Amino acid sequence: MKKIYPLILLVMLSLSSCAEDLDDNLKAAVTTQFNFTHNWNGLPVTAADFNTVKFANENSDSLSIERLRYVISDLTFTREHGEQLIIEGHHLIDVSEDIGLVYSPELEIPTGLYTNVSFTFGLNNEYNAQNHLDLNSVSFNVPEMLGGGYHYMQMDGKFIAASGEEVGYNYHSIRAVDNPGSNPTFPQDTFFTVDLGAINLENNATFEVKMDISEWYKNPNLWDLNELHTVLMPNSEAQILMRENGQSVFSLGTVTQ
Repeated sequence: MKKIYPLILLVMLSLSSCAEDLDDNLKAAVTTQFNFTHNWNGLPVTAADFNTVKFANENSDSLSIERLRYVISDLTFTREHGEQLIIEGHHLIDVSEDIGLVYSPELEIPTGLYTNVSFTFGLNNEYNAQNHLDLNSVSFNVPEMLGGGYHYMQMDGKFIAASGEEVGYNYHSIRAVDNPGSNPTFPQDTFFTVDLGAINLENNATFEVKMDISEWYKNPNLWDLNELHTVLMPNSEAQILMRENGQSVFSLGTVTQ
């Protein structure tokens, strides 16, 4: 028996050490930061590039950008077996004013392997129906006759029309709506999930989230600004086309930790 006791003691110490390591791993948490960058088919775009007709979409429309702002929400970290850690709330990015390009959630994230990091482009229907003072203060609202709530994105500028004239455009994304008025109906959700992919979170991490603005105009729907440049908010078909094109707009860039 004298030979057995040391073995039992060794096993108990080993199990105790493993449990402590597991507890330490479960308790370890890190901060995350999301840097939103913008490009046009790979060429960097900042507010300094606005207000000049210098971009050309896939339809060969020459255009400028004068304002670009959009909202994301429900940043989500997903574990291997489907467990999700959701950072509730929304974040407004205004490229034209250099506001919100960096998002640093207050909630720390446990370290470990995550099969996906994602967020919602826009606001889901429940969240869209709530009152958000910060979005009210910057006039991000949608008129009640169009269902109320908030924009998902506002992109405005000018383009050179087929006539050769410079014409304004308003590429505004909202909840798709039919029958504008006192009893609007909603044919299809137009917010969508952006999947950034897997990450092994070991330390404080900074994620680059890239928006290729040109994708809003080409994939899978070739966008002709001569046909669709204004009055797009009450056009549910246009809103659905925007949602479809938005699927390829975002991608994950550099991750540092």
